[in-house]
Amino acid sequence: MHAVTAEPASPLGWDEVSDPEVGEHDVLIEVRAAGLNRADLAQRAGNYPPPAGASTTLGLEVAGVVHSVGDAVNEWNVGDRVCALLTGGGYAERAVADAGSIFPMPEAMEYTQAACLPEAMMTVWANVFLRSELQAGEAFLMHGGTSGIGVMGIQMARHAGASHVFATAGSDDKAALCVELGADVGINYKTEDFVAVVKDGGGADVILDMVGGDYIMRNVDAAKLNGRICNIAYQNGFEAAINFGPIMMKRLVLTATTLRARSADEKRRIRDAVIADFWPAVLDGSIRPVIDSTFPMEEAEAAHSRMEAGGHSGKILLIR
Repeated sequence: MHAVTAEPASPLGWDEVSDPEVGEHDVLIEVRAAGLNRADLAQRAGNYPPPAGASTTLGLEVAGVVHSVGDAVNEWNVGDRVCALLTGGGYAERAVADAGSIFPMPEAMEYTQAACLPEAMMTVWANVFLRSELQAGEAFLMHGGTSGIGVMGIQMARHAGASHVFATAGSDDKAALCVELGADVGINYKTEDFVAVVKDGGGADVILDMVGGDYIMRNVDAAKLNGRICNIAYQNGFEAAINFGPIMMKRLVLTATTLRARSADEKRRIRDAVIADFWPAVLDGSIRPVIDSTFPMEEAEAAHSRMEAGGHSGKILLIR
């Protein structure tokens, strides 16, 4: 088969590679669309190596058609239309997913739309609802509101009954998109102080952050009493000077997680929870994917350039 290949200091290629091995609990998917994530850029830069045993090919989520199934798989059949979270290998003609990390595609949904969902929805559920325990009636702050994860975070929090949803973004147009997706307030962080806006709105019970750096203490300032702050990335850096005084006084929880290295069983539980709690809203269209742009698989380098430029809203996708 063909797959996107990454060599140090070289543009991404499209070359012939060996077919992936399919284990007894795995499903082989004919890829129709693959979602880009910032983790792909980090892996390419050598800063986010795949877990042991995972494909070294980039790509953490796909949509396509089941090509074959492992001997122990009984929940998926050849020909099923699916989307899936992967540990790697999505930028390819075929990719392997554990059976417990696969979702059934809504009948009317296009492959490009479905490829936007697995990584973002599982990340939001694991960090906002499982780790940070966002409850109906609580206020939520989503940083990066027009990122692939951000557009899902806004919609899922609103669907779950958050009392107030704040979202940050890098322009007035992006802030407006956050409101369109369900945020009460879209904050242009380039022209507004998000801390002041959130505090004026009563503060946030849960904050999902992918910025890190100086945002860590700013999040502490914006959080309510007993607030929970969860980091899933550190675009502004892993290190910060932290004053634990307000953390103690507010009884805050600071936490950070990743999804990729979790066990297959844990991912299955997260997948099952997303299907139970949010998949009906995907089916009826009240939670919808947002697509920024699509590129042929062979033009992955251009897709990465689009992501690195930082002006996109929603998902960037590779298609076949």
